[in-house]
Amino acid sequence: MNFLYPGFLFALLAVAIPVIIHLFNFRKFKKVYFSNVQLLKDVEQQNSSKEKLKNLLILLTRILAITFLVLAFAQPYIPAGEQKTTRLGNSVSIYIDNSYSMDALNKDGSLLDEAKRRAKELVKGFGLNDRFQLLTNDFEGKHQRLLNKEEFLKALDEVQISAASRTLQQVINRQGNILSGTTNLYSFVISDFQKNTSTGKKLAGKPGIQYSFLKVNASALPNVAVDSVWMLSPNHQPQANERIVVQLKNYAEEDATNIPLKLMINNQQKGLGAVSIGAGKSVRDTLNFSGLTAGWQKGIVSIKDFPITFDDTLSFSFKVDDHLRVLSINGAHAGNYIKTLFATDTYYQLTENAESNINYNGFGNYGLIILNGLNNPSSGLSQQLKSYLNNGGSVVIFPDLDAAVNSYNTFLTALGLPVIKQLNTTATQVEKIDLENPIFKTVFEEIPKNLDLPSVNRFFTFGSSQSSKEDIMQFSAGRSFLSKYDLGNGNIYLSASGLTEKDGNLARHPVFVPLMYRMALSSGMEESVYYHLGADHALSGKNISLGKNQTLKLKSASFEMIPELRQAGGKTTIYLADQIKAAGFYNLMLADSVLAVYSFNQRRSESDMHYLSTDDLGLLTDKDKFKIFDADKDAVKLISGVNQIGQTLWKLCLILSLIFIAAEILLIRFLNNNKKTI
Repeated sequence: MNFLYPGFLFALLAVAIPVIIHLFNFRKFKKVYFSNVQLLKDVEQQNSSKEKLKNLLILLTRILAITFLVLAFAQPYIPAGEQKTTRLGNSVSIYIDNSYSMDALNKDGSLLDEAKRRAKELVKGFGLNDRFQLLTNDFEGKHQRLLNKEEFLKALDEVQISAASRTLQQVINRQGNILSGTTNLYSFVISDFQKNTSTGKKLAGKPGIQYSFLKVNASALPNVAVDSVWMLSPNHQPQANERIVVQLKNYAEEDATNIPLKLMINNQQKGLGAVSIGAGKSVRDTLNFSGLTAGWQKGIVSIKDFPITFDDTLSFSFKVDDHLRVLSINGAHAGNYIKTLFATDTYYQLTENAESNINYNGFGNYGLIILNGLNNPSSGLSQQLKSYLNNGGSVVIFPDLDAAVNSYNTFLTALGLPVIKQLNTTATQVEKIDLENPIFKTVFEEIPKNLDLPSVNRFFTFGSSQSSKEDIMQFSAGRSFLSKYDLGNGNIYLSASGLTEKDGNLARHPVFVPLMYRMALSSGMEESVYYHLGADHALSGKNISLGKNQTLKLKSASFEMIPELRQAGGKTTIYLADQIKAAGFYNLMLADSVLAVYSFNQRRSESDMHYLSTDDLGLLTDKDKFKIFDADKDAVKLISGVNQIGQTLWKLCLILSLIFIAAEILLIRFLNNNKKTI
């Protein structure tokens, strides 16, 4: 047997022992129980064995009553399982789930308020000398220490809903970091146990810790969320038409009809709609807008859906550039077709390098690189292009058909492209164009019946390739004329023919202009238009050059931090160290200049209001180490202490104490009755 509060035992015994000794002194016992001196003399005269027995029974019942009363206050118990009985004191970790789902309501208010009440009731069941850890989804440093009861209750009152969420295994691991030593170790997890908190694997606890899960239950609520958004082009022109795809998800078991949808850009309404979604389904809607000026744009997609509203808005940001830089590396006989094309639109800023004088250092500054009629592309060029492509760049290759095939094949192989099999000198017409390809999808309002396509006088035929391939234009028999290959995070467009008049009419054909413009606009790696709180700890962007003593700041209306920067591969990575806690827009500032705008949103994992049942939790846990309770059914068992320490005996001790007090009263009354008859 063990004692939860041994201090009570020693204190009460210190009072009880003198009383018991006093009772054993028969003379004093006689003075206490017999006020009538004459009766005392009669008893002393009779000195019968029957009276002695009665007095001893009264003494015994009082001693036992006092003993069991002392034990009841000391709260004896039989430890559960293999719990050690030599330990004194308790270390208790209580996890309060404060994710967005805990803002849901039940008959007692919000789930978070109920979780706090349950935690307070648990703490009251422990002693003054026990120590407690308060743990939330924020995993804050201040929660990595043990508190006394008063400090714990004060910290508990400060817990608020947070955008962070954790898996059960993460919570258990965190509790295990602080629960150690020679005390009894208890872990309590109070949560609604959303399904997203489980990875599906069995939970692994730390030896020596008794784990208890208390499930609080929300009323069943429907929910529709703005799940995600993305732009259809990585580049954005001033005043150009823009398209954004919005995905909505219905997490409810019923259909959602006519959900209002609104798009705001820079606080101006740019789109309205209404969407209907089947139960458990997702739908996508494409919104069109225009009229943007150069600079960073702040967008918000919102719906109206009650009562769960934290996921009804999703903010995003993107930049409209006033120009797009294009690099053309030209061979000796390339011609001026590329220069003439891009000179007609001031949005495109063209830079030209001769094949013999290439500036490799500036590759990362260009959205598109064109290899126009190179006669002998070098291995150094292929290495630089691979690095450029890995960072999301786009390359277009118009070969010199008079170049040495072996030299070209070495270059193409280095880039993971198919090798040249032969030069075909038969005049050929392009027979097929993929109008559903993003390059052409928005070029034609309707598909022409007799579309005039380019023709060539000669062209290369290529072998097979391991790289992913999309044919944009083809000759007969499925032979490639212009194909797109994926390499790293970028794309290579490989043409079977050059741009010279000797090669064919592509450079003079009407399809050439939209083809090149669309390849330029589609170039570049799609950057994230938003990030998730608690999940994305690094931001990526274009290369940022800092001068001496210059620092960047990430700022919002009520927040400011100096982030850590790392430069690699022409990109800048910004590390946040989990300091962003609130959703909204954050400006990356260099002095007074805005270099970038980043948007943060709550994670959508909290939108799914489906929960693990107690049976589900049972399958994830070891029954010997984990006890599972439902707040609506058996929270009383949890709070009473049965779960904390095993089989408690204080109630039995209290009942026995009352029984012996009653027995003493009956003996005294019976004795008095006998005296009257005498």
